[in-house]
Amino acid sequence: MSVEVAFKVMPHAQTELHAVHRLFDYRQSLATKPYASRGMKVSRCRRCLLPEKVCTCAWRKPCQSQAAFALVMYDAEVLKPSNSGRLIADLIPDTHAFLWSRTQPDQQLIALLSDDRYQPYLVFPGEYAQQQRVINDFTDEVPLLHRNHKTPLFVLLDGCWREAVKMFRKSPYLQHLPMLSFQSDMLANYRLRKGKRDFQLGTAEVASLVLQAFGETANAEALAAWFDLFVECTLWSRSQNKWASLERIDELRQRVAQR
Repeated sequence: MSVEVAFKVMPHAQTELHAVHRLFDYRQSLATKPYASRGMKVSRCRRCLLPEKVCTCAWRKPCQSQAAFALVMYDAEVLKPSNSGRLIADLIPDTHAFLWSRTQPDQQLIALLSDDRYQPYLVFPGEYAQQQRVINDFTDEVPLLHRNHKTPLFVLLDGCWREAVKMFRKSPYLQHLPMLSFQSDMLANYRLRKGKRDFQLGTAEVASLVLQAFGETANAEALAAWFDLFVECTLWSRSQNKWASLERIDELRQRVAQR
């Protein structure tokens, strides 16, 4: 079903467009009916999708990273203000974004996975592995990447848990990729859309773990801080939330600005 975001949208923020911004615009162009999301009547920035009063675009500062990410997004996921995948593109310059299709895979995605400059890794729980290699400790991969002059391309399936599993099972071109799997017992901080599993994380949280595993600790911390600001701003916009505050948002802005 083709849908569009029904809330009011503020003029474009004066910031360079990245892959998720462009995918958002493309997905909007396909829309034929309103997408009824939570907060649909709120006036929002078109880029960060946060309410105008707590727009974060002025605080966005891309990192210098040797990692690349490919977001494979389930249908209207890119339209959701609660989506955290866009935060990865905010900070990691070499980020790509694609809409998932079961019957017509994006040929640009297929080409990216075959690009000799990259070594792709699917980031997904190892229990779902088919016949691909499962990596629980990325330490041994780093010397191989340097020796082969490859950039790691971390592929993230962006949607709810049910959608992510569907994307994996219905995409044969993903099932041969080596799989990076985290045995994390940390509880998810993603208070916006709590998963059915206690350990289920938001997409940006997973990317932070990936950057940490790759050895980019500073970038992992930067993305974690950016994610915390995003969560606080989103919760503040929900009238029933009693814990988020503008004071806390300002504290998080300062934390982001200090890096």
